[in-house]
Amino acid sequence: MKRYTFEDLVKVMEKLRSKEGCPWDREQTHKSLLPYLIEECYEVVDAIEKGDDEELKEELGDLLLQVVFHSQIAKERGAFTIEEVIDSLVKKLIFRHPHVFKGKEGVETPEDVSREWEKLKEKEGKKRESLLDGIPFSMPSLDRAYKLQKRAEKVGFDWKDFKGIKEKITEELKEIESEVEKGNREKLEEEVGDLLFMAVNLARFLKVHPEVALRKANEKFERRFKYMEKRAREEGKELKEMDINEMEELWQEAKEREKYNNSGL
Repeated sequence: MKRYTFEDLVKVMEKLRSKEGCPWDREQTHKSLLPYLIEECYEVVDAIEKGDDEELKEELGDLLLQVVFHSQIAKERGAFTIEEVIDSLVKKLIFRHPHVFKGKEGVETPEDVSREWEKLKEKEGKKRESLLDGIPFSMPSLDRAYKLQKRAEKVGFDWKDFKGIKEKITEELKEIESEVEKGNREKLEEEVGDLLFMAVNLARFLKVHPEVALRKANEKFERRFKYMEKRAREEGKELKEMDINEMEELWQEAKEREKYNNSGL
């Protein structure tokens, strides 16, 4: 059975974009493909979280397709080719790992690598005017807050203890309460943003990645809510027909069920 290669993939994409190819593929642009690129990244993450190797293999293929697709569009514009993308990447990997490819001493731990990283970027001509430069605006806000805080942490601009963070979160809650009473929606939005930013600070201080933690919380909420819907239907009802007390009972039932299942009994 024939096993296709990377070169075959490139040729297939060239064909799909040709006059004899697919009308949908031909009309795509870098911008029109953005939603698919983002979606494929998240599907790779889902496959990793599930620990499903077959699904991961498929989703990595879909992500690779996006790289080849964008490169083909760029080639047609005379901007660059997939070969140039690979060449640039390999050069970057070799340059940023002198401890591997050039035998540079003094870089033995992940911490050593991190310290050398910015120096190497400066040599590449990528010196930042600000320590916070280079963090994409299009990142999900939770991830971007985490990245901003991690950068600031490098120069010691960070919380020293849990107590300080707890007090600041309490302060932000009081400010939200004040704005609720005043009815200023714009200011309320700002204060809620400050609270969320502090929640990221708390997670980071506790060595918890906020995106991972929130993903798990979302999954837990979804799982329990779906259980509530199922139980309500078993009783011949829909959740919208129940009052809040009835729904709370089902929520607590869902929690207790999970505790029992997780106990291994």
